[in-house]
Amino acid sequence: MKTLFDTLSASCSKNTTQLYSTSFSLGIHFLKSEFHKPIYGIYGFVRLADEIVDSFHDYDKDLMMNKIRVDTIEAIRERISINPILNSFQHVVHNYHIEWELIDTFLRSMEMDLRKKEHTLDSYSEYVLGSAEVVGLMCLRVFTEGDDALFEELKPYAMKLGAAFQKVNFLRDLKADYMFLGRTYFPGVNFSHFSIGDKQMIQKEIEYDFEQALIGIKKLPPGARRGVYLAYYYYKKLFLRIKETPPEKVMDARIRIPDHDKIGLMFRSLLRHQLDIL
Repeated sequence: MKTLFDTLSASCSKNTTQLYSTSFSLGIHFLKSEFHKPIYGIYGFVRLADEIVDSFHDYDKDLMMNKIRVDTIEAIRERISINPILNSFQHVVHNYHIEWELIDTFLRSMEMDLRKKEHTLDSYSEYVLGSAEVVGLMCLRVFTEGDDALFEELKPYAMKLGAAFQKVNFLRDLKADYMFLGRTYFPGVNFSHFSIGDKQMIQKEIEYDFEQALIGIKKLPPGARRGVYLAYYYYKKLFLRIKETPPEKVMDARIRIPDHDKIGLMFRSLLRHQLDIL
């Protein structure tokens, strides 16, 4: 019976999210229950592609990226896939009318990671659009539940939130990206001599993204606002921790928030949301 396989598929996406990201898992938990499965479905798909370019170093990444593109197209067209994560994702695509343009843009950014080691301003903007901003738009399709006018109103803010999250990840993962993967995402920055001025320039860009994102979070439907704000609050605190860290230490260690501190952040964000002091 296919419903049993669909249940398995949704569980695979949920388990993938919980294994790879405690922060996003917490945020999803505080969305209204109807949003849990589709957001897990989106995260599972995004993580699947991201793992190919970031982790599968002893395998043919080009072959696998081509396969995930072909398999995603087939899953959406046929409304089924024997890959549980793609099967879960195709349900989200159909139920919430997620445009192929968003999915294609995301996959093209993942494909950039196979070849692009340094970015110009244009390629950096293109990469952030595909790797993060369109993911925010996929989630917004879920949150707005077919309300196209609300989607269009919140679209620029959802893109800024995705961009803020991604750029914080870039700063957090500088050591791994630069030293182990040979990638530099921020254009015009010499990471062999990462300076205070370079770091401040990047931080100013991220601060603006966070400011714009919060405007949109306040306008989200109630069923989405609490969970999205929790993720925003966590990433903002991570950003502030990175901001307080000298450039040389950011290059030397992965800045993170310990799991026991995340629980405290969760309660503070929920209290702020409850008191409407976002």
